[in-house]
Amino acid sequence: MSYHHISDQFYYNEFSRIFSETYEVVQDSSLDRRVDSDDPEYVMRRIRERYITGTSCTVVLCGANTYQRKYVDWEIKATLDKGHGLIGVNLPSSASSSTGVLVPGRFYDNHHTGYAIWLQWSDLIPEKLANTIEQANTKPSILIDNSRQMRRRNG
Repeated sequence: MSYHHISDQFYYNEFSRIFSETYEVVQDSSLDRRVDSDDPEYVMRRIRERYITGTSCTVVLCGANTYQRKYVDWEIKATLDKGHGLIGVNLPSSASSSTGVLVPGRFYDNHHTGYAIWLQWSDLIPEKLANTIEQANTKPSILIDNSRQMRRRNG
């Protein structure tokens, strides 16, 4: 799971409590603390090895500041590098502009190609999430667009 820790901890806690602890729909492998390095390649390798390997799908909780976070971008990149499923959840705290909800650019690229799936927080129920994860994991990897430059700093 990927999210902005400061702004969206409440939603992460609720998501984890409901879907991981109560219904066991997901296994939480989210990055629990910052990887202590300024080397993006090292950080990416650690994310892939410790947090993405062994999973099948990444859920991105999209709140007000998520679209500006480099670690969220890097977690999405690592997910796509592995060819895993990608799901975005629009939180009630999300930011929007005249063109819609602001999401991480790499997520946007893959939603646009049809690879990433977009859900509303208010629509989440265990059965729907389980089905959506299955659907995300069957998306053809040819739809993956991981060409965007890695975000080097937070917005």
